[in-house]
Amino acid sequence: MAPPGSSGEKTERATPKKREETRKKGQVLKSTEVNTAVTMVAMFAALSLFGADVFRHMTDMLANYLGTRLGEKITAQNVSLVFDDAILTLLRAALPLLLVAVAAGVVINLVQVGFLLTGATLRPKFSKLSPLQGLKRIFSMRSLVEMIKAVLKIAVVGFVVYSEYRRQFPVFPNMTSYDIDRSGQEIFTLCLGVGFRAAVALVGIGVADYMFQWFDFEKNLRMTKQEVKDEYKMIEGDPQIKSKIKQKQREMSAMRMMQAVPEADVVITNPTHYAVAIKYDEAVAAAPVVLAKGADKMALRIREKAREAGVQIVENKPVARALYETVEVGRQIPAALFQAVAEILAHVYQAAGGRPPPAGTPGRTEDRR
Repeated sequence: MAPPGSSGEKTERATPKKREETRKKGQVLKSTEVNTAVTMVAMFAALSLFGADVFRHMTDMLANYLGTRLGEKITAQNVSLVFDDAILTLLRAALPLLLVAVAAGVVINLVQVGFLLTGATLRPKFSKLSPLQGLKRIFSMRSLVEMIKAVLKIAVVGFVVYSEYRRQFPVFPNMTSYDIDRSGQEIFTLCLGVGFRAAVALVGIGVADYMFQWFDFEKNLRMTKQEVKDEYKMIEGDPQIKSKIKQKQREMSAMRMMQAVPEADVVITNPTHYAVAIKYDEAVAAAPVVLAKGADKMALRIREKAREAGVQIVENKPVARALYETVEVGRQIPAALFQAVAEILAHVYQAAGGRPPPAGTPGRTEDRR
């Protein structure tokens, strides 16, 4: 039996690159039900705070119309003035509620999606004109979920309205004895309570819808194992090519080291496991420099190259191992190893009857002093 994902099955979580590309296309995790529920809660909360002012503006407008405009002769100018007054009054009454609705919509969108500016969603998609694609969307799981949500919202709102109506039913007969101001306040309070409870109930639907949207979003983002591998190759490079490049780099580095071995003053060995080629030039560096180093086969090649070039080979196990492990090619030896290396160089120089040893060795004139 073939393993999951081997035949193009999408079993892998989306990579960060895939998520970023999807986001740039405007495809983000978002629930419109959460937006609607939160906005409604904010609206009714604002209405409970500013409701008295809204009610006062409306009653003042009505009183002004009934008290001053009703007895006037109806003319085009009077109708225009009444209309202007009504528009201004409605704007003053509704402006705080509109601002709260806009603020709530912006905040909940930023919480769900974050700041996103893209024109990808505005591009026409001619595939949506296909009747076959249309039928697939109509009979898809998403369409079924949307239908269930619509029925559920109607049922929840209807249940809340009916429950509040049953609870407030004994109050209705008493309203016949109230004046118009108190009756208006009672009706406003009743509508506010019904609306706020319905909005809170819709929050639950919004949470359930967000969970479904998250599941569907993650499912659609899934990738096949091959897609993950191809993306990794595209970002990091083909592992085989990278391996070949590293191998080529190692070969070129080894070639450069082999070319530098004849210039060495001495090759210090372990004797077989390690080999380190050292050169000391007072005009270039204040301390000896490692020209080449290697272990096992590379150490053997360094020794062979040194013999061919007539470079003296000195066996010193602790110094060879310490140089191999602590000093990179082209670097000066550390102060902790300078005395040991200087003694080796002094021995080499004296045996060759050539240049004096480095400073700090017994063979130097200043040391004898």
